[in-house]
Amino acid sequence: MFEKIKQAILEGEADITVDLVKKALAEGIDPLEILNKGCIPGVERAGELFEAEEFFLPELITAGEATKAAMEILMPELQNKKTGGWQSLGKVVIGTVEGDMHDIGKSIVASMLTAAGFEVVDLGVDVSCQRFIEEIKKQSPAIVGLSALLTSTMSKQQEVIKALESEGLRGQVKVLVGGAPVTGAWAEKIGADGYAEDAVAAVKLAKKILN
Repeated sequence: MFEKIKQAILEGEADITVDLVKKALAEGIDPLEILNKGCIPGVERAGELFEAEEFFLPELITAGEATKAAMEILMPELQNKKTGGWQSLGKVVIGTVEGDMHDIGKSIVASMLTAAGFEVVDLGVDVSCQRFIEEIKKQSPAIVGLSALLTSTMSKQQEVIKALESEGLRGQVKVLVGGAPVTGAWAEKIGADGYAEDAVAAVKLAKKILN
């Protein structure tokens, strides 16, 4: 069953993944086992294939979406006190900055962070600086992820960091930035804690900075 779930994720078959996860739960398999032995190995393998250039972005996206669909079923079970054993690696608030409607890159990062064990609050696209601040105050995340896919919206990442400083919140949260025009040099210039060029790198970076 675990191998079937892993394979369905690798093939980007969200409906099949969901059916297999539901079947596994119905058979009494522990949701933590389903996550650790089926879902995570599947999406991690997709990441490995992407890094090896055997998978391309569309395949990584569909694998992430399949994992996300599985997690929507597993999360309530994992958070149920009766199951126990699952503990979030940390909370992440993520969104695409104001003026930018690009969703795919941010969504695949959110999916892979969730699959890796983070609790992710996805604010969507065109997220204002004020909304980021409000959610950070409300959610108290360990990490905030700021995505910008346009050179014209990159400055909004800097705007959020400055707002965090003025609100006295900067020391409470790590800021990760990403997006097609974003670079490590830009991240350093605006005072971000890190830059990731893709979803695989984002997961590794998130784990690293929290450790």
